[in-house]
Amino acid sequence: MVTGQHRVRLTRAGAVVVAVRLAVPLSILRWPLPGAAAAAVLDAADVVLVDVIARRLNLPVGFGPRYPQIDKWLDSYYLGIEAFQSRSWPEVRERRVAAALAIHRFVGVFAFEMTGNRRLLLAFPNLFENFYWYVLANRLLRPGRVLSGFGDTSKLLAVLLVPKLVQEWVLHVAEIHPWQLIEGWSRRPANGPR
Repeated sequence: MVTGQHRVRLTRAGAVVVAVRLAVPLSILRWPLPGAAAAAVLDAADVVLVDVIARRLNLPVGFGPRYPQIDKWLDSYYLGIEAFQSRSWPEVRERRVAAALAIHRFVGVFAFEMTGNRRLLLAFPNLFENFYWYVLANRLLRPGRVLSGFGDTSKLLAVLLVPKLVQEWVLHVAEIHPWQLIEGWSRRPANGPR
């Protein structure tokens, strides 16, 4: 894979994880909510997963030096599949809101890639994914309940935005990464201090 002038080199374990991150989101087309959940879990755990695979197969750990360059593109890939799937929703309001939120995020990711300014990801939070999950979970748990108007939609988006802004700040501004916590927990001795 080539990005700009630099060839992206992945470790073998990294290539396996990238292949899985490319394959699993296709399940969103058949099973929207479980597929989206699986894609999100892979996104969150990719750094830990590559190390587990590498250690099990006695390969070099990590993805290689250029993985951060393709991580946002892999995220956009599965979010693009979710956005495509949301076009099949029967409710016009939900389809339009999903499309607007997806476009908003894609513009932010593009701006980030062009500038390298991580704070742009805070200004363009991935509210689309939270909305996508809400709509699908709402259909499952409360069939027939739809967003009734601008006020209803605005309140929902405000509620979904608060935790998303916290997450975007933690990941992209403070640069506190959950896998660092997970790796620390996974290396703790079973009978060690808690």
